[in-house]
Amino acid sequence: MGSAEGHPPLMPGAPSSRAVVYTDAEGQATDDPSAAVRGEIVEYDAHGRPRRRTRFFLDERDLPWLPVSEPAFLVWVLIVLMVIWLVIGLVLLT
Repeated sequence: MGSAEGHPPLMPGAPSSRAVVYTDAEGQATDDPSAAVRGEIVEYDAHGRPRRRTRFFLDERDLPWLPVSEPAFLVWVLIVLMVIWLVIGLVLLT
């Protein structure tokens, strides 16, 4: 029984291959995943058809409405959530 596209169904254990393209911050192709800021990963099934395509990009942006750095903001959010959690715990104990 084939799929709606007329291709045979994929077997769960079928071998697949992968094609990976990484691009660094200067726009040059690279083989180093840690230097990549964008790229594409394509997995092919046993018949050579693309099975899954994953694109990614990393972008650093400043949030104009945020007066502090993003990590500092996230630390403050964590502290506020912990204080709320402690207050709820103290209210439930009394």
